[in-house]
Amino acid sequence: MSSSITVGELLERTELELSVVAGVAGLDRLVTVPRIQKPGLALTGWPEQLHSRRVLVLGGTEVEYLVDHASARDLGIATLLASDPACVVVCRGLLPPNELMVAAEQRGVPLLVSLLPTASFITAVTGWMADRLAPSTDMHGVLMDVLGIGVLLLGKSGIGKSETALDLVVRGHRLVADDVIRLRRQGAHVVGRGAGIIGHHMEIRGLGIINVKDLFGISAVRDTKKIELVVELREWNEGEEYDRLGFDDRFDKILDVPVPSVQLPVRPGRNLATLIEVAARNQLLKIQGTHSARAFRDQLHRAMEAQTEGTADVPMDAVE
Repeated sequence: MSSSITVGELLERTELELSVVAGVAGLDRLVTVPRIQKPGLALTGWPEQLHSRRVLVLGGTEVEYLVDHASARDLGIATLLASDPACVVVCRGLLPPNELMVAAEQRGVPLLVSLLPTASFITAVTGWMADRLAPSTDMHGVLMDVLGIGVLLLGKSGIGKSETALDLVVRGHRLVADDVIRLRRQGAHVVGRGAGIIGHHMEIRGLGIINVKDLFGISAVRDTKKIELVVELREWNEGEEYDRLGFDDRFDKILDVPVPSVQLPVRPGRNLATLIEVAARNQLLKIQGTHSARAFRDQLHRAMEAQTEGTADVPMDAVE
């Protein structure tokens, strides 16, 4: 899901304390990169590498330069606007030079003024744009917080994802989202949350739609969670081989981020909630540096090597 921000949306962010002084016709211009830029030597007419469609920020030093150097002012303004910025923001509530306002109006480039200090504005706008412009997508499934591990339950419709999630809630774990999950990449992680008005509701066949927050209290839900484990529920197939040792880790790519994953075959008599709890505990151990399956394999290899070399008489099934 591609993302973009209009300059008009920036203007609506009250925490940025923005007002428009020129170029109102360009408020629908798009920002597609969550990084601001400062003009640097471009103010002197130097062909500084400025990128198009970004937020161009002028602080006190830049405005003072334009005001104090009348002979270079037109060249500097022309160089700035030639880069085709999404908008130009003047910080600290400073009044932009009249020439800059006229040029911005002519080119249809919004010229905004923020009351915030330059550093504060850059921090605030960069954080907000990074969140809004991060790669995102929607996925069908259930997202749970199990023992602090964000577990994404996947599987075809009717396989029992919601019922398993409800069992986990009854056990004291927390629901993040059911059915439609809004995923967003944040750095090297993927974070999920509920989509729209669905919130903390669940659809349970035979019961209908329930509100987990109302039924179990606020401690049974949370709004967002980093996804650290994908559990795919699959119908049991006698002809299919399933991982019985767990030596090799599996990963699913979500928004190009590799996330550890396991597949759990579903059949009568299997307690999926218990298995998912164990999978979460096992993943927590792996995060802390303990891989139980590999540790057992290494211990087994050492015992076999010791027997081969004749240095141990301990039977294999007695190895601790």
